[in-house]
Amino acid sequence: MAELLSDDEIESQLPDGWERKGDEIVRSYEFDDYLEGVAFASEVGELAEEEFHHPTIEIGYKEVEIRFTSHEEGGITDEDIDMAELTNDLR
Repeated sequence: MAELLSDDEIESQLPDGWERKGDEIVRSYEFDDYLEGVAFASEVGELAEEEFHHPTIEIGYKEVEIRFTSHEEGGITDEDIDMAELTNDLR
């Protein structure tokens, strides 16, 4: 079981483009069209399966929002930060 990060740890470790919203870290990615966003969401899904740490993904017309949290721990852990960094690497 991973340990929850403190508020200071979360703030100092948040990858570029990510923000904290309660017990989640969140980022929206913008795309030129809908299918480009769907393809990105699929890549994130494949990454999540490989790492066995799954986000909430919301696909809009030209935007995809990704949310990570560690449900079993009840908040944000190193696993969430690592997944956010890996997700950024896809772009």
